[in-house]
Amino acid sequence: MLQAKIQESQKRMYYEKGYWTEKTMLDYWQDTVSQYPNREYITDGRGYRFTYGEIDDMSSRLASFLRETGVGQGDIVACQVPVWAEFAVLAMACLKVGAVLNPISVTYEQRDLLYFLNLHQPVLFVCPTWFRNHEFESGAVSLLGDMPFLKQVLLLDHNKPKTSDCPTMQEALDQYPPLEQWAKTSADDVAILLCTSGSTGVSKGAMLTHNNIIFSERQFNLELGLTKDDVMFMPSPLNHATGFQHGIIATMMMGARVVLQQKFIVSEAVDLMNREQCTYSMGATTFIYDILKELEETGKELKYLRFYLCGGAPVPGSMVQRAWEYGILLCEVYGSTESTPHLYVPPSETLRLNGTVSGRPVEGVEVRVIDADGNDVGIGEEGEEISRGPNVFVGYTTGMNATNCAIDEDGWFHSGDLCVKNQEGFFRITGRLKDIIIRGGENLNANQLDENLEGCPQIAEHTVIGMPDPRMGERICAYVALKEGVESFCLEDLLEYLKARQIPKWQWPERVEIIDALPRTDSGKIKKYVLRKDIAKRMGLSEPQGAIAAIG
Repeated sequence: MLQAKIQESQKRMYYEKGYWTEKTMLDYWQDTVSQYPNREYITDGRGYRFTYGEIDDMSSRLASFLRETGVGQGDIVACQVPVWAEFAVLAMACLKVGAVLNPISVTYEQRDLLYFLNLHQPVLFVCPTWFRNHEFESGAVSLLGDMPFLKQVLLLDHNKPKTSDCPTMQEALDQYPPLEQWAKTSADDVAILLCTSGSTGVSKGAMLTHNNIIFSERQFNLELGLTKDDVMFMPSPLNHATGFQHGIIATMMMGARVVLQQKFIVSEAVDLMNREQCTYSMGATTFIYDILKELEETGKELKYLRFYLCGGAPVPGSMVQRAWEYGILLCEVYGSTESTPHLYVPPSETLRLNGTVSGRPVEGVEVRVIDADGNDVGIGEEGEEISRGPNVFVGYTTGMNATNCAIDEDGWFHSGDLCVKNQEGFFRITGRLKDIIIRGGENLNANQLDENLEGCPQIAEHTVIGMPDPRMGERICAYVALKEGVESFCLEDLLEYLKARQIPKWQWPERVEIIDALPRTDSGKIKKYVLRKDIAKRMGLSEPQGAIAAIG
């Protein structure tokens, strides 16, 4: 049973101000389909194109399959789906039967996948038969015998035909009629569980209601001046708030179009954006870094792209200027899965501000900067960023203890990130309290990465930090002290050990620094700030340049 935490006085105020309403995402979907049935809604990198009417018909047929399978209102449907149009079909089908969608990264291997499946106990699991040289089907089918709560596995056989008896989405679409009676859902019900990783090393599912998502995306569209004639380019994974909320939902709410790219290849991305006449995009700093480099090296242009919303790392003024040379307004945003981007630099202000701030709050969202005792700090003083608003999630699926640690009794979400407020009311994210490495917009828990190194036979002690990187924001750097008698050790030695332990590649360090002993406090805690200064010095930087919290 999902335990949501919604502060009653805030809830009343949100309804009174119209930030929250009785309308669900399904209501918005019905409105858009009735107005624009023949407008193209979604295009993906495989060349698939679907109108709103076509997605509506397919999702209604899939909803019939879901209901017959035993997926009822409030049940959880988990999925590992690439950046494919089928994700939208599944998402709308879940809305139609009142199910809660739990998208899981396709990069998660069996250990992480099993953790979330056991935590959320979905009744249905959806995955491809094969994707990126990885076979998903046999592992998924084996779950049916091990997890009594799982009723069925649904396969996407785009890349390879299935080998089991499990149904495919295409079979469901061919065999089932459209569902006629849709579920009656409250706008305050949980609509999606997005996976997130906190600073403690414990992965969690963040619960977001219909009202959370609708407010966030309605304000997103309104404040950016977006209309149904805009076209979004979305290369980010759809299991993230960026991909799901801003890619799938924000466009749907206004009848606009979204262009997906399943794997970001910069040369193809530039051509795709020009071919599809994309007017805006949003994603990690990594994407725009590569795009600008491609434009500079090839002489290409982005003829239709007006602005790019960028998060996951600070946006320097030099990059803002480089983007503007191509007519692109580069706007920094800040937020998290729990409190989706609630600070943003308006496109009209980005050239004036030139990378000096992370943004101002959207209407309806409150932001404070507090000290360790919870008191507001002065203008220009550094403190923890906390936010409260209709966008803030309603709790973690790991229980009320985790939820209460993140959301206080007055409804403020404590981000764990450090920031400063200026005289104009703009905020600048300056660092973080959490021990997280932000690599290409992905939150990587440094404690978990450090644990992976445990047992390496040449290492006496170790720790992991983020090192600054102009493209990825941060990369993974391991500091190690070697055991007595070990005369040589290098990155390749460490990677061989991690490979033997079957640690996923995305958790591998990208640099190793060997020192005599780790610097520690009197109580034995590692002085990571010393190591951050050290790696900056070794890299020829004047000071550490930590990345900021990810956008989703």
